[in-house]
Amino acid sequence: MPGNGSLSLDPRLSMIARLVGPCESCADIGCDHGRLGAFLIQSGQCDRVVLTDISEPSLAKARALTEHLGLVERVDFAVADGIPRWERPPRAVVIAGMGGATICDILHEGRERLGGARLILQPNVAAPQLRGALSHLGYAVTAERIAQDGRRCYVIIAAEPGASKYGPRERVVGPVLLRDMPKELIPYARFRLRVTEKALKGAVRGADAAQQRALSEELSIWREVCAWLQR
Repeated sequence: MPGNGSLSLDPRLSMIARLVGPCESCADIGCDHGRLGAFLIQSGQCDRVVLTDISEPSLAKARALTEHLGLVERVDFAVADGIPRWERPPRAVVIAGMGGATICDILHEGRERLGGARLILQPNVAAPQLRGALSHLGYAVTAERIAQDGRRCYVIIAAEPGASKYGPRERVVGPVLLRDMPKELIPYARFRLRVTEKALKGAVRGADAAQQRALSEELSIWREVCAWLQR
């Protein structure tokens, strides 16, 4: 943290913050250290934030940070395994740094409490599953960004209430990324190609036929995308 008390974020959290954009209130589900929420207030993007985590000890780091920065009066804390019950839903909800399947479970279990909030999601794995789940939840992907931090690449998905239906390529790569083909898609596609090849080898060793089929389809799509991008 810089000496003047102002926060800076790593490339992943910086991209998430940009996708949150200016809003009256934002919730960070599974906030960990609370840096994102503190930054959103400190930078003037949000008036208030809700920081949640699974236990009070987990929230202690976020409480300590916001108290240190003098922001605690603009933060609501909630111990919750997922989306908490709140009097007034926030305008934006961030769920980041988890597996796509876990994010799906959180959204399904808390769907009645979302209140039409804009979603900003960063799955570590299983992004195709998450995009498919958004359609079933009545959400449409409106923006997708890629953040690169060292050798790792992260996809951040923004979604808003609306009808959507995605085919296999859109679920795997992302409907907005396929449409816009940003330059960041090149390292991301190569990264996903390596990760999927490794995962498929593991599925073969584990004799998981269903996972092998899913990963083989995903690998074929990433190979196709890499071929497009190299032209």
